[in-house]
Order: sequence, then structure tokens, then C-alpha cells
Amino acid sequence: MSFDLGNAVAVITGAGSGIGRATAHSFARRGARVVVTDVDAGRAATVADELGEHGVAARCDVTVLADLEAARDLALERFGRVDLVMNNVGVIAMGAVEEIPLEAWQRVIDINLMSVVRSNFVFLPLLLQQGSGHIVNTSSTAGLLPYGFERLPYTATKHAIVGLSESLWLYLRPRGIGVSCLCPAGVATNIVEQITFYGEPKPPRGPSFPIVDAETVGELVADGVREGRFLILTAPEAADELREHGTDVDAYLSRLAIEGA
Repeated sequence: MSFDLGNAVAVITGAGSGIGRATAHSFARRGARVVVTDVDAGRAATVADELGEHGVAARCDVTVLADLEAARDLALERFGRVDLVMNNVGVIAMGAVEEIPLEAWQRVIDINLMSVVRSNFVFLPLLLQQGSGHIVNTSSTAGLLPYGFERLPYTATKHAIVGLSESLWLYLRPRGIGVSCLCPAGVATNIVEQITFYGEPKPPRGPSFPIVDAETVGELVADGVREGRFLILTAPEAADELREHGTDVDAYLSRLAIEGA
């Protein structure tokens, strides 16, 4: 199910930098008008200014339902509708599994996963009423493959987002609404600002996927939405890992364990 970005109205969370900012620009270049939201109001305003008449900014803390409702209301006030919602906020807690405290788990789940739940609560009624639209949920290759044990809360929420998105696709597709799940690998962004370390920091383990810039990802997202694709990867090599994982999970895990020993 293809989606026309021309004159569409998009709301993007976490759009003040990185993938969110780049995607806002990619959408706007294709004619969309974008509500740029971020917990950092200054960053949101800067990106909206960059978009000119195609952008408007709102501060949005995705853990606060009222902030998402305000972003929805701003879109309706300025542009008259909402056609596309991109849930793009994520934080990371890193450390040995036994060293990450419960409150860190709760924070990551609240921001990474429950933000999508809140967004659905706020925006889905609009999309269902008009019988059209598209949702993009940002997960990660760490949500597809089992290599993120040093950032387990992040990995768990990103796996949950993949499962949520697949089921949402099945529910919404017959109702005229598309769903895409963005699973980036290495992307040059400021995500390091959102990492909290517990214990002694150790380098992450996992497949060595190419690192791409955020602008490349923004274009991949815009093209994926236009084409109505569900899975959007930034590293084609991840598809090979997925096939190996799906063919024999036990053998795949055993290989990873041997390589990491």
C-alpha cells in the first residue's frame, strides 16, 4: 500500500536531531508538512525553522500523554489533519545484566515502548476515522537479532516494538493504514547523549554492520513509507543475519557464543 507524502501532515517525535531531524527534512522535500517534536524545545524549533513553511515545532516529552495530545492538536490547528506519525524516541541503559537497576529498566520501557503505546492512543483514532495514514515505529537491528545483551533494556523494548509493529500492521492494513518498522544498525547520530552506563563500560558486541549518516536513513524512511514497506533496514547485511537466525536459532546462537568467547 503506497503512501503519498505530498501535502501529507506528519508528526515526528525525537525530531530535534539525528534520524528524526533527517526524516523531517526528507518528508518535507517530498511536500509533507511536519510537526517537529522533541523534549528539547530549542532543537525542535531549530529544525522547524530549517523546514520553513513546511515545519512547526512543539516540545514533547513522550512519557507525558498531554504532550502528545498537544502535538496532535497543534497539527490539527495548523494543518487541519494528521496523516503520518513517526515514533522515534529511544534511550539506552548499558551495563552487565545484573548491574542495571530496576529503575533504569522502568525508564527505558517508559520512554522507548510506552511512548509508542501513548502515541497510538492519541493518534490512531484520527487515522482510523479518516481511513488512511501511516505509522513509522523506530526499532533497531537490536530488536531483530540477539546481540544486545550489554544493553538489555534497550534490546527488550526494541524487540517489543518489532512485535507491536507487526501485529499493528495486520490490524491496520485492512483499514487503509500502513505501518513501517525502521530497524537501523550503526547510524552517526548523537544517541550517545541518551546512554546511561552502569558498571564499567564495555564495547558492544554484535555484527559489524556499516555505519551510515542520518541523512541516508531519512531518505530510506521516506522511500519506505512511499512504497508502503514494513521493514526498513539501514544495512542490507542485516537481512542475511535474519535469514540465518530464522533458519536455525540454536545454531545461530551457538555461533555467536563461540565468536564472543
